[in-house]
Amino acid sequence: MKRQYLMWSAAVVAVAVFAVSYAARSDGTPDAAAPEVNRANALQTRTVALQDKLHARPDDAGTWAELGATYTELARAGADPSYYVKAQGALEESLKIKPADNGEAMLGQGALANARHDFAAARDWGLKARDTRPDSAEVQGVLVDAYTQLGDDAGATESLQRMLDLRPGVASFTRASYHFETHGRVDEAKDALDRALTAASSSDERVFCHYYLGELAFNRGDLDEAARQYDQGLALSPHDVTSVQGKAKVAAARGEYDDAISGYQQVVNRVPVPQYLLEYAEVLDLAGRKPDAAAQYTILAEQKKLLAAQGANDDLTLTTVAADHGDPAESLALAQAEWGRRQSVLAADAMAWALHVNGRDAEALEFSDKAGELGWRNATFSFHRGMILAALGRGPEAHAALTEALSINPYFSPLHAPAARAKMAELENAR
Repeated sequence: MKRQYLMWSAAVVAVAVFAVSYAARSDGTPDAAAPEVNRANALQTRTVALQDKLHARPDDAGTWAELGATYTELARAGADPSYYVKAQGALEESLKIKPADNGEAMLGQGALANARHDFAAARDWGLKARDTRPDSAEVQGVLVDAYTQLGDDAGATESLQRMLDLRPGVASFTRASYHFETHGRVDEAKDALDRALTAASSSDERVFCHYYLGELAFNRGDLDEAARQYDQGLALSPHDVTSVQGKAKVAAARGEYDDAISGYQQVVNRVPVPQYLLEYAEVLDLAGRKPDAAAQYTILAEQKKLLAAQGANDDLTLTTVAADHGDPAESLALAQAEWGRRQSVLAADAMAWALHVNGRDAEALEFSDKAGELGWRNATFSFHRGMILAALGRGPEAHAALTEALSINPYFSPLHAPAARAKMAELENAR
């Protein structure tokens, strides 16, 4: 009976003839988040309470584990990676006090490793936590995220099914949505997000669901629906940074650069993560504000150093920055390092593009094949493939891939969508 949840959408669609950045999401994995200001305040309050408790009972392993998890959430909520080191210290203290049967600390270590993009460590900690907490949906969530980013599709599917069996709620349905989307099952991805929205029990969860419904709409080129979903999130939380970012992205796609710049400025002032900084810089470039764009790229470089100092990275985003903005060698070095850590379709696409900008297109095509293995209808993947095929002199195939990119989402990139159209015209003229 419980096995119905992951297969629910497939069964319904089969009856109806088969009717998700991180990408989106920078690391591909959804993670429910409250509006960052209120959330950070609540987490700070919880931190003080836990610290007070530890002053009275310094040997309480459970409280140390809870403090570590809270620090990890603070890092995410405020884009402050300095909390990762504090989280690690608290979780290690918990495990020092209670080295065996400490599922909470092991779970916390797994979540911390995922947040730092150390997905192999996240998988290993998740498996340790599962041994002590086999019926924990949270443990399965850590494993889903880790397996997905490591490119272990079978492991991700199994853990996702188990998570859905244990707790069919927002966290599991949103992960199911991303799983369906990356497998090219977009209608099912939307169905899963609709179920998540129905299951949401707080405004924070509803904001989260509306944001990813907006992302799903944007990724298929439906700007009106995307804007509607982001607006619904803003109606619930007027300063939610993800919804503001969504609206800025829609404005940029529509060529409304003043609105886009205003929105992105709010976003990066509050949450200066690499993905948002890159999007902001590219919009500034398109608007002709080259010095302002250059300043954002400088901040991006500093963010890379800050993340590395705290044991974290966002090398997929930084690979894109280097590939698209003039440093092919750095792009390939970053992509190779990332591929060494994880073999997801996102990492495969990053390798394909980095090899392309270095003129190694035969190798690039092999990685483009890997990026397409799951069937994800991803406009960026198709664009990259089209440009690689064009460089190899395979014009008709290149034209088909570029056509596919623009049919999936005509607005997939303010930088690359125009480049796709230009290359298509060039290929047509060469016939």
